[in-house]
Amino acid sequence: MSFKDFSRNQIRKLLTKENNMILGNRIPSYESLENKFQDIGEFGLYLHIPFCKQICPYCPYNKEIYHPEVARMYTRAVIKEIDFYSSLFGDKPVTSFYIGGGTPTTMLRDGLGNILEHIFKNFNMQCDIHMESHPNDLTSDNLKIIKSLNVKNLSTGVEALQDKYLRILNRPYNTKEVKAAIERAGNKGFTCFNVDFIFSLPNQTYSELEQAGRELVDMGIDQVAAYPLFYFPYTKMGETAKRSNYNILNIFKRRNMLHILEDIFYDKKYERTSVWAFTKEGIPKYCSVTVPLYVGLGASGSSYLRDIFYLNTFNVAEYIKKLEDGRMPIALSLDLSENMQMAWWLYWRVYETRFKRNDFRKRFEKDFNEVWGKYIKFFSLFGLIKKDDGNEVILSDKGIFWLHALEDLFSLDYISKLWGTSKQEPWPKRIVL
Repeated sequence: MSFKDFSRNQIRKLLTKENNMILGNRIPSYESLENKFQDIGEFGLYLHIPFCKQICPYCPYNKEIYHPEVARMYTRAVIKEIDFYSSLFGDKPVTSFYIGGGTPTTMLRDGLGNILEHIFKNFNMQCDIHMESHPNDLTSDNLKIIKSLNVKNLSTGVEALQDKYLRILNRPYNTKEVKAAIERAGNKGFTCFNVDFIFSLPNQTYSELEQAGRELVDMGIDQVAAYPLFYFPYTKMGETAKRSNYNILNIFKRRNMLHILEDIFYDKKYERTSVWAFTKEGIPKYCSVTVPLYVGLGASGSSYLRDIFYLNTFNVAEYIKKLEDGRMPIALSLDLSENMQMAWWLYWRVYETRFKRNDFRKRFEKDFNEVWGKYIKFFSLFGLIKKDDGNEVILSDKGIFWLHALEDLFSLDYISKLWGTSKQEPWPKRIVL
């Protein structure tokens, strides 16, 4: 066993008290889900659009090449899945709604509007829409459609602002074109317009990163999600990284790069709103599902309802077929012990860089300090906590970075195994994490 595997196993046992986590092809019944929803006051909603016009070599998410007829079939299938959940949800408020992919804007003219209309007709939506997009889709006509769908918060994957890195990432535009797209979208009055930006690129220098960071803030973007390039083994870039001549930056150089971006954003009055996100002061942050419990619609959509996590099949054709046959497209599920639930809660709250102890008590009816107090003391001792007023805990920048290091060690391997297997097998029998 490698040191990395040993460390990951020890961390899992420490946090969850479990030797492993096994996802099986057990499909929760309608009655069991009905019982779970009785104890849920509010929840988030995620919609996955699994289509792209091209496949980027670094992207780990579930996607396939866009075809209009498949998109229309997918629309009908998602509507059937919405109908399944409508009686389960009842009048319970949906307080967070995120549309991801893939590229959601591929379906602007092929069913996305129909899906959203059905969601708002059948669910008690008490939130704005947050949606991902592609820079090439941000034409003036498409932006009008996006606004007509009542999307208030928009994100686009710029990824780089130098042509040589856009070529490495195989992005289908140049710097001049992507800046024009940012300007068009930024002038449309979205509540928050977010730009995704990748750093720690092959052979990237500090000065190149600083130049790109200053250009981002000079464009007046509401929020920047700046994250390092992750090499997922089942992606094209992950497959070639081992045999390429790229100088993959080590973790300490990555920390220095993040520190450069922190200085740039803080100097321009941006606030840290998650591990990777920096948001202008006074702007509501763009974010994915933010409530602790959520339901995922679409191929690869995942759901978390207190003591169960389950995942739809990644295969679009199989997803469509299941729903056409009147069955749910759930491929895998995992029953969660209370220790696993508490670890899950802590992980995602820390990911947001701050949390409140009384939220933990509301969720679990337990005293936070009795469960996690010793870890907070340890974090404080090593300067990983910026503020602790007895209720709210806020991580320092140092703490945020080492959370990333822990994520790189711990969860990314799990994601690679779960997503990698699910992409290869529509209906896996079991996956051991």
